[in-house]
Amino acid sequence: MRVKFTDKFTSFYFIGIGGVSMSGLAKYLRTLGKRVGGSDSVSNEYTAELSEMGIEISIASDSDNIESYDLIVYTDAIKDNDYRLCTAKNLGKEIVSRGQLLYEISREFKKVIAVSGCHGKTTCTAMLTHIFASAGVPFTSHIGGKDLTFSNFHYGGNGYFITEACEYKKNFLLLKPDIAVILNSDADHLECYGSENALKQAYLRFAESASIAVSLYCDLHIDKAVSFGFDKSAGYYAKNIKMNAGVTSFTVCEGKTVLGTVCLNVYGKHNVLNALASVATARSAGISFEFIREGLQSFSGVERRFENIGAFNGAVCIADYAHHPNEIRAVLRTAQKMTAGKLYVVFQPHTYSRTKFLFKQFVKVFSALNNLMIYKTFAAREYFDDAGSAFTLSQSLKKSRYGGNMKDIVSFISEAGEGDTVLFLGAGDIYYTAKDILANII
Repeated sequence: MRVKFTDKFTSFYFIGIGGVSMSGLAKYLRTLGKRVGGSDSVSNEYTAELSEMGIEISIASDSDNIESYDLIVYTDAIKDNDYRLCTAKNLGKEIVSRGQLLYEISREFKKVIAVSGCHGKTTCTAMLTHIFASAGVPFTSHIGGKDLTFSNFHYGGNGYFITEACEYKKNFLLLKPDIAVILNSDADHLECYGSENALKQAYLRFAESASIAVSLYCDLHIDKAVSFGFDKSAGYYAKNIKMNAGVTSFTVCEGKTVLGTVCLNVYGKHNVLNALASVATARSAGISFEFIREGLQSFSGVERRFENIGAFNGAVCIADYAHHPNEIRAVLRTAQKMTAGKLYVVFQPHTYSRTKFLFKQFVKVFSALNNLMIYKTFAAREYFDDAGSAFTLSQSLKKSRYGGNMKDIVSFISEAGEGDTVLFLGAGDIYYTAKDILANII
């Protein structure tokens, strides 16, 4: 019998433990009764949850007790010269990346469902979590965001492991899922792949690694894929889509068979696609439509996915994680439909490389907006590159203004009023900046 990877070690240390994916893996190991510790540059809601579980957390400290841990785990955002990583190497510790640990953990389950795609991964993974919970199927879920019910992790047995499969640095190719879900293959992380074709080839390899591939209709040419989409030729498609009072309803068709109506407590046609992918995946796992319907109806959203975070001057403030042009286009479409007055948008680019590679697409998606602020870039793991900076993007948009600090944002959104909507977009710290602004309104 194969010895489980997690049984080889008694203690685990995470470099960058406050990240949403890292903290979910840390929670899993703690659930198994392992000693878990880690550090990060700042505290957040995830480090708070970990502390409550008895996980040892160190914030902004170089004096971590790494030598007392068996296995060291690091994220791709950690640089080679990181003090903690160098200490672990000098001590001769066994070290793995987050992606490698995720793969090893996934092997400890009977079945693996891995959700990939440029956008929608977190929402689809969260929807599947609700569906499997409703069905009472033994499963564990590792979510790349904060589901409003389950947070970023749920342990319910070792039947199915439901996880996000990130394409950054080809991490998703480490996984060997039973069901591979490909929500879309839009161009992203081209600094890693070099071309859109190379990225699409990676998605095809991911699909080939699984027993079943669930894919957006007409996105990739995958033999025998279970497809979903709006086209009636898709294996699973939606009709009679209606949006009213915060609820999106639609009829689900499985080929020529009408399965029934689904009601989602979230906005947008993009969420209909996420739900269809969840339906196709759950049906491939043998779950009945009644449990699927029940699970999707219980899904109330994910933090930072079109989340209402308050009001400013009477204007509704919405935060969304959208940081790719196609995601932004979908969110803008939804916001414009629900807004009675004017739409004000504050966008924070995420990484210089993404802005640089997709510059023309960003300009195109924002060019029609009359009230737009481009906020300073969230660099993440990257060094400054003027060609992909927020200021350069702002200069290319005639109707936009650049924001370098919180005061600039306050000045901009102060123009909004009753009936208007303020949209905060981006995958960086714009969410926390926006919440700070709203929390300090006098």
